[in-house]
Amino acid sequence: MADSQHGRLIVLCGPAGVGKGTVLGRVREQHPEIWLSVSATTRQPRPGEVNGVNYFFMTEPEFLAKEKAGEFLETADVFGLAHYGTPVKPVVEHLERNIPVVLEIDLQGARTVKRRAKELGLEVLTVFIEPPSFEELKRRLIGRGTETPQQQAKRLETAKVELAAAPEFDKRIVNNVVDEAADELWHIIAEEFGL
Repeated sequence: MADSQHGRLIVLCGPAGVGKGTVLGRVREQHPEIWLSVSATTRQPRPGEVNGVNYFFMTEPEFLAKEKAGEFLETADVFGLAHYGTPVKPVVEHLERNIPVVLEIDLQGARTVKRRAKELGLEVLTVFIEPPSFEELKRRLIGRGTETPQQQAKRLETAKVELAAAPEFDKRIVNNVVDEAADELWHIIAEEFGL
């Protein structure tokens, strides 16, 4: 699908606490034309969440039928509580209009998207956001204060696995200074989409 007139799907990955969302948010403040892929989920909407904006909310049978029909780039069953997935159709529609599409996802999801995209004839550019050091990642994760010490320990163990996978990615950005990392990410996107 991607040719000289279409950029590739940008898959953004990195360990929890590295600042993926912050970096991407900074880029989108300056470049709102970037479309952030919206996931589908079977969980209930939280207060203030809007269908089609935050998530595509659906019932479990509806989700499973779409999954069986191959309508997702990737899916995940989170702790048996809810299903999440990335719908293929809106991603393709935006790419065909040469609108930059970014999918912020975990390592397992990034690997699945690469595999599935190949089956669909989509091209993918993978970008890994990494911390300046593991100690800095640990400091940031603990500093967020959003998880219990047990959850932090689990996330740090997962982060070690994710950091070891960084060489699998097409591009790597060290998030030492948010504005610099955001500039680097924007340059990758702009080059990919001829902006």
